[in-house]
Amino acid sequence: MTPFEELGLSQPLLNAISDLGFEKPSEVQEKAIPVLLENETDLVALAQTGTGKTAAFGFPMIQKIQADSRTTQGLILSPTRELCLQITNELQLYSKYVKGLRTVAIYGGASITEQARQIKKGAQIVVATPGRMKDMIGRRMVDISKIDYCVLDEADEMLNMGFYEDIKDILSNTPEEKFTWLFSATMPKEVAQIAKKFMHKPQEITVGTKNAGSSTVQHEYYTVGGRDRYAALKRLADANPGIFSVIFCRTKRDTQKVAEKLIEDGYNAGALHGDLSQNQRDLVMNAFRKKQVQMLVATDVAARGIDVDDITHVINYQLPDEIETYTHRSGRTGRAGKSGISMVIVTRSEMRKIHAIEKKIKQDFISKKIPTGIEICEIQLYHLANKIKETEVNTEIDGYLPAIHDVLDGLDREELIKKIVSVEFTRFYNYYSKTKDLNTSEPSKERSERRDSGGGSVRYFINIGERDGYDWMSLKDFLRDTLNLEKEDVFNVDTKGSFSFFNTDASLTESILQTFTDFKMKGRFINVEVSTKPGSGSGKKRNRGDRRSKFKKGGGDRSYSKKGKKGGRGRSKGGKHPGFFSLILY
Repeated sequence: MTPFEELGLSQPLLNAISDLGFEKPSEVQEKAIPVLLENETDLVALAQTGTGKTAAFGFPMIQKIQADSRTTQGLILSPTRELCLQITNELQLYSKYVKGLRTVAIYGGASITEQARQIKKGAQIVVATPGRMKDMIGRRMVDISKIDYCVLDEADEMLNMGFYEDIKDILSNTPEEKFTWLFSATMPKEVAQIAKKFMHKPQEITVGTKNAGSSTVQHEYYTVGGRDRYAALKRLADANPGIFSVIFCRTKRDTQKVAEKLIEDGYNAGALHGDLSQNQRDLVMNAFRKKQVQMLVATDVAARGIDVDDITHVINYQLPDEIETYTHRSGRTGRAGKSGISMVIVTRSEMRKIHAIEKKIKQDFISKKIPTGIEICEIQLYHLANKIKETEVNTEIDGYLPAIHDVLDGLDREELIKKIVSVEFTRFYNYYSKTKDLNTSEPSKERSERRDSGGGSVRYFINIGERDGYDWMSLKDFLRDTLNLEKEDVFNVDTKGSFSFFNTDASLTESILQTFTDFKMKGRFINVEVSTKPGSGSGKKRNRGDRRSKFKKGGGDRSYSKKGKKGGRGRSKGGKHPGFFSLILY
């Protein structure tokens, strides 16, 4: 018997699950599905975004619906059009072997008469945004007076968006004897009021700790001056080759402004906010899902429909006003069993918000430094070398090789490598060698400052990373197990494509370097080296060749405005930004 069979699901659903490749139910599915299948009950389920909530209520609803009746029996309310369409699409996939069952989406920005026509054809399940549903009820285009099940999905977010009165009006048009299933990431008092007013003795399930953040997300904050916020954003992006992120701003105006500046500076960026037309929103989201846009700048409301499992970073360009909103933001990464990183750019005056969020999500933030320009050069140099190594050779150049050999005649191997790398690297160095330190001192914190990359800790380079199957969690576990260290002894773990960085206390350095002298794993040497000074490369070589790169520190940060093409190479001269994403986003 498969894990999904043990939950009591019917054969048509099991067939669909098999087609979708689901092997094991998530925790919220394990807890919610048996309760909803075995009982006729109201339910409050608290679980983070990205934990499989749609299947948790979708499977039981499909199994309980009478597909041979055209009456609308199930209503699902969700906060945004994107989420509405996502739920509808998933339910259609789940019910593909249930003959006659139809799910219809109702949302703004599309023809209301066409949606009414779809309902008239017979829709056992309706998925709707509150505003459009209320409008259609007022026009008598939809009848929900006989529904058996009502789902309030992302209930906290719907209330944050001001849908309380709409939800009350909609529920007043439903029968009292229906069963209501409320799914939410957090349980603020407004959600508790909805549960108390419209639900009868609901069962409650909680995945993780109530209102807590996801354990797969590492929370980091960077303290900068108010004028350096955008420069800090760029450095965080440049220090993380391969970043695939959502950047959150508080207002639509800031969202558009930041996205436009990123595009001008050569990044693959896009904006998602309420002032865009539906067609514009669809274009941006499609590009983001295909990774043609790899830095999506969004407002909190617009981001509610983002359903992408492999987002590597969430960057809080500005902190939200509500702590619950931060929980939703960070829940966009670290999904489907993967790890993620939530970064916050703050000024000193905003530190109290960090402390408040820590208490709410029951997780500590790690204080980190904005990378210096020279540190970014180091990271980009390693990334460039690895990209050259992994580039697939185009055999079409074979016929030109004799002439190329003539041109390069007289260059030895080391000089040739330097010249190849310098073609791109010189542009990096010309910009970043002349930038200032963006970090500002922060108010004292009660917890130890050893997590800072300075002070009594040592930064290491290791030649394994994401392409070897590691993320910050699994690499940290590997290092702890290999070195026989405690949980807190390894920190500031940053994984890149084919290499990574980590910190330990200085007292552990000799032991670590000794352990990784001629250390092999699956026939491959694993090198660990010390960065003896910020950005100086990987420090003293312990085995097989010296990787040190020599950079010089420069002066103040330059502003720049040279425009690059969206998704293209932001060419520059002098101190202009070199458009790193021409290399690291492909």
